[in-house]
Amino acid sequence: MSSHGLPCWYELATNNVDTAKAFYSAVLGWTWADSGMPGMAYLLAKADGAMVAGLFSADPGIPLAWTQYVAVDDADALVAQAKALGATVVVPPTDIPNTGRFAVLIDPQGASFAILQPLPDGTGGAFDQSKPGHGNWHDLACPDASAALAFYGALFGWTEARAIPMGPSMTYHVIARGDLQFGGIIAEAGQQGPAKWTVYFGTRSIHTAVDLVKSAGGHVQRDPAEVPGGALIIHCTDPNGAVFALVGPA
Repeated sequence: MSSHGLPCWYELATNNVDTAKAFYSAVLGWTWADSGMPGMAYLLAKADGAMVAGLFSADPGIPLAWTQYVAVDDADALVAQAKALGATVVVPPTDIPNTGRFAVLIDPQGASFAILQPLPDGTGGAFDQSKPGHGNWHDLACPDASAALAFYGALFGWTEARAIPMGPSMTYHVIARGDLQFGGIIAEAGQQGPAKWTVYFGTRSIHTAVDLVKSAGGHVQRDPAEVPGGALIIHCTDPNGAVFALVGPA
């Protein structure tokens, strides 16, 4: 199976690069290096030697947030298809030297995401559910789960692997690419603001991570919660206001 439709990169826009570097190093053990990208200060995070995320200083007006990238076979064709399905193009297909061709979009319900047409063998190991410090899971909260499933299914070949009741009026739709389950879509009644993606990174211990997030200046939004399969999750905010989540054993 090609990498089309699989998560492949994570990127943080922040208003304080130094604070973000220190925070994620403390929480996830990341080390940092300059990418050498011409005309832009873009830092690369590594976990156990593998590149897992990018970091840059956001221009005014850019949300301070994590963006997930999805690998595609043809960035230009994908963007044209997304536009036809109601998406908004924020950054049109653009080449990144020695990396590939990327674009940034907003889906019809308002959630931002990005795509990358990598160079051959260039998807890397940013998403790896077996390794702490790597991308592990992805949640979309939106007003209409069926519409989201149809949109992303058409673009990336995502399917609903299973539906998990979350209460009398809420269902969690686990999404998959082939046999790989990597995220979920949930329609939140009365959701304020546009739809949004939340990126989860793996950690060795959720209870240890709670202490690390707090001691490094972040905020844990609620107590650890168990999810199907026995893992625990926490939703967090970093010291600069970007939202992310962690998943792992107790």
